[in-house]
Amino acid sequence: MSTPKQTKKVIHLTIKDGDQHSYYGSVACIFEHFSEDEIGIKYRSLRNYVISETHPYENQKVIIRQGRLLTKEKKEKME
Repeated sequence: MSTPKQTKKVIHLTIKDGDQHSYYGSVACIFEHFSEDEIGIKYRSLRNYVISETHPYENQKVIIRQGRLLTKEKKEKME
Protein backbone atom coordinates (compact mmCIF):
# COMPACT_ATOMS: atom_id res chain seq x y z
CA MET A 1 0.00 0.00 0.00
CA SER A 2 1.33 3.50 -0.88
CA THR A 3 0.87 6.79 0.91
CA PRO A 4 -0.14 9.74 -1.25
CA LYS A 5 2.57 12.12 -2.36
CA GLN A 6 2.86 15.45 -0.63
CA THR A 7 3.68 18.45 -2.79
CA LYS A 8 6.24 20.71 -1.20
CA LYS A 9 7.27 24.07 -2.53
CA VAL A 10 10.91 25.02 -2.93
CA ILE A 11 12.23 28.55 -3.26
CA HIS A 12 15.32 28.71 -5.51
CA LEU A 13 17.56 31.73 -4.93
CA THR A 14 20.21 32.62 -7.49
CA ILE A 15 22.64 35.34 -6.46
CA LYS A 16 23.93 36.76 -9.73
CA ASP A 17 27.29 37.97 -8.39
CA GLY A 18 29.20 34.70 -8.17
CA ASP A 19 26.37 32.54 -9.58
CA GLN A 20 25.45 31.12 -6.14
CA HIS A 21 22.38 28.86 -5.92
CA SER A 22 20.49 28.12 -2.68
CA TYR A 23 17.20 26.36 -1.93
CA TYR A 24 14.72 27.26 0.82
CA GLY A 25 11.36 26.13 2.14
CA SER A 26 9.99 29.67 2.34
CA VAL A 27 10.71 33.27 1.40
CA ALA A 28 11.10 34.10 5.10
CA CYS A 29 13.94 31.59 5.40
CA ILE A 30 15.97 33.49 2.76
CA PHE A 31 16.02 36.52 5.05
CA GLU A 32 17.44 34.42 7.90
CA HIS A 33 20.56 33.89 5.76
CA PHE A 34 20.77 37.12 3.73
CA SER A 35 20.06 40.77 4.49
CA GLU A 36 17.60 42.90 2.55
CA ASP A 37 20.60 44.78 1.11
CA GLU A 38 22.16 41.54 -0.17
CA ILE A 39 18.88 40.44 -1.78
CA GLY A 40 17.95 43.90 -3.06
CA ILE A 41 14.35 43.85 -1.84
CA LYS A 42 12.59 44.05 1.52
CA TYR A 43 10.87 40.95 2.90
CA ARG A 44 7.38 42.49 2.84
CA SER A 45 7.80 43.68 -0.74
CA LEU A 46 8.90 40.22 -1.85
CA ARG A 47 5.93 38.60 -0.05
CA ASN A 48 3.59 41.00 -1.89
CA TYR A 49 5.19 40.09 -5.23
CA VAL A 50 3.73 36.55 -5.14
CA ILE A 51 6.38 34.34 -6.70
CA SER A 52 5.12 31.33 -8.65
CA GLU A 53 6.53 28.74 -11.04
CA THR A 54 5.69 30.96 -13.99
CA HIS A 55 6.33 34.31 -12.28
CA PRO A 56 9.84 34.54 -10.77
CA TYR A 57 11.20 37.67 -9.10
CA GLU A 58 14.33 39.24 -10.60
CA ASN A 59 16.38 42.33 -9.90
CA GLN A 60 20.03 43.31 -10.47
CA LYS A 61 21.22 41.10 -7.58
CA VAL A 62 19.04 37.97 -7.54
CA ILE A 63 16.56 35.71 -9.27
CA ILE A 64 14.03 34.02 -6.98
CA ARG A 65 11.90 31.21 -8.36
CA GLN A 66 9.36 28.90 -6.78
CA GLY A 67 9.12 25.27 -7.77
CA ARG A 68 7.83 21.95 -6.52
CA LEU A 69 9.90 19.30 -4.79
CA LEU A 70 9.12 15.99 -6.44
CA THR A 71 9.27 12.97 -4.15
CA LYS A 72 8.72 9.28 -4.55
CA GLU A 73 5.66 7.72 -2.92
CA LYS A 74 6.40 5.86 0.29
CA LYS A 75 5.36 2.23 0.41
CA GLU A 76 4.05 1.03 3.74
CA LYS A 77 5.63 -2.10 5.14
CA MET A 78 3.53 -5.25 5.02
CA GLU A 79 3.31 -7.03 8.34
